[in-house]
Amino acid sequence: MILYKLNKYKAGFLHSLVLFLLFVTGALSNFGCGTYSFTGASVPEHLKTISIPIADDKSPAAIPGIRELLTDNLIQKFINDNSLQVAEISKADATLECVITSVTDAPAIVSAGEQISSRRLTINVKVIYRDLVKKKTIFENSFNNYGDYVPGEATNDREVAIATAVDKISEDILLAVVSGW
Repeated sequence: MILYKLNKYKAGFLHSLVLFLLFVTGALSNFGCGTYSFTGASVPEHLKTISIPIADDKSPAAIPGIRELLTDNLIQKFINDNSLQVAEISKADATLECVITSVTDAPAIVSAGEQISSRRLTINVKVIYRDLVKKKTIFENSFNNYGDYVPGEATNDREVAIATAVDKISEDILLAVVSGW
């Protein structure tokens, strides 16, 4: 009987200990997530809005719709991030000018017998981020990223690779603007 009561006490203690540890772990996880954020980390205080005019395409590839895809993707990333409000140029504190300088489509993986099993589509974009309030350029950088696709498969695989590259570049540009990296 004493052994039964002792085991019941241990079980109750272990149950309470597990609940306490779960509570502490959850509290620390939520606290940590709440304080770690890049959003607005290095956006100057006087900048509240940003204009993102339609990207220019000076690449020899001249892919139809790529300018609009990049512009729309950037606008959506800034809206989702919420560190700067997207505005018209006449009401903006900053502007983000983008020029697609090149698009390359080259073999990425060549298998036995010189068969191309994967292609890599790489997009390069020159970006100028300007402070319209203080009338100065914050940065002028080039960004590039890629998307891979299997040649000869579905015709839309190349478009998916373009969308992937544009999405990656947009994320890189957003991080450069809001975190200063």
